[in-house]
Amino acid sequence: MPPTLPPPSTLLPPLICGTATFNNQYNPDPYALPTTAIVHEALSLGVRAFDTSPYYGPAEDLLGAALNTPFVHANFPRRDYFLLTKVGRISGDEFDYSASWVRHSIQRSLERLHTDYLDVVYCHDVEFVSAEEVLTAVTELRRIRDETGVVKYVGISGYPVTTLCELSEMILQKTGESLDVVMSYANFTLQNTRLASTALARLKAAGVDVVPNASVLGMGLLRRKGVPIGGKGDFHPSPKELRAAIQAASDWSDNQNVSDRRIEKVAIRWALENWMREGASVGSRGDPASGIPWTREKLEKYGGSKLGVSVMGVSNVEELQETMRVWRSILDGLEDGEKTAVDSGRGTDDRKWSLNRQQQVQTLATGIRKVLGDWVDYAWPSPPLGFVNQRSAQAAPAPLPTPAASPDQLPKQSLIKEGSALRPMAPI
Repeated sequence: MPPTLPPPSTLLPPLICGTATFNNQYNPDPYALPTTAIVHEALSLGVRAFDTSPYYGPAEDLLGAALNTPFVHANFPRRDYFLLTKVGRISGDEFDYSASWVRHSIQRSLERLHTDYLDVVYCHDVEFVSAEEVLTAVTELRRIRDETGVVKYVGISGYPVTTLCELSEMILQKTGESLDVVMSYANFTLQNTRLASTALARLKAAGVDVVPNASVLGMGLLRRKGVPIGGKGDFHPSPKELRAAIQAASDWSDNQNVSDRRIEKVAIRWALENWMREGASVGSRGDPASGIPWTREKLEKYGGSKLGVSVMGVSNVEELQETMRVWRSILDGLEDGEKTAVDSGRGTDDRKWSLNRQQQVQTLATGIRKVLGDWVDYAWPSPPLGFVNQRSAQAAPAPLPTPAASPDQLPKQSLIKEGSALRPMAPI
């Protein structure tokens, strides 16, 4: 990162609202979701970061529409929340990491999200392209960052943790600069903890500042009713044998004499709570959404402990409220959690409940992992065997012909430079 920018670990919140659920992979009709209500409630509850991607169908548009409202403009200045998006993945079997596509994608995201800058931009699902293509995209993102300030921090995301490590090491070695953020998903869950056991030390050695853990339910795998079936049908890459093992573990958990024993309830709390601790060394000190008023000035004056960063997606307001209840209960159970519980108005009884629930969840988690047996730490192949990228690198598409445009219909000048000269991007 440029010396003028503080490390993202001093700013990013440890809880990020993911918007992959604003997509027909997880829901039959994302436009039917109360996305504006979710975003507004998240902000009202203290959530200060949103993760999205052009690959997530209408997610960027829906998130942007929710943020571009009088409620948000009046109560939440842009500097008070963080936007994280991605480049490179176009569809299930199309990837373009070329510099021209990176520029096009950034400009499109800026317009969809109604913002002048993006806090973090990842290269999306890096295991599907070559190391050279990843280096090209990272180099272009850093050029945009340095020359325009439109991008603040640059990272990569993907599923195989060894690939994330290898690419982080390669980028450091070839450019002399570490990645700011590396996001892993479905690799620190009840079923698979390879992010901690295999990748954490290597990512730290490669100088990565923040490692968010996303998809704590393994893309919906760790649910009593099984993987989500959205508008695209069954998209989940897990084998049927793993699904059967998860169902057996869910049945075992249902038979325990403990409240909130559904496997997804156990899995969410276990992952959030344990990554908050295990991921602290690659975590962040931003607003923890504890219920206590927070300002950047307070952090700069008093400092604060880093917490492992998690990305949580929801599909309705009730799921969001339950996630926040669990998150704040976890904060109450930390070493200095009694002060957090009291200062937030929840009280010492909430801390006692949190510590008791922590023990319950750990006991249930141990039992669930025992039922999973050899499927613990299994990772499905990504990309799948025989994968072929259906898209060759190409420039941003030309605009469709339109009738004689009036002056106010002409494309806006892009904030993105190509080389040293500003150029207009294709209208989106």
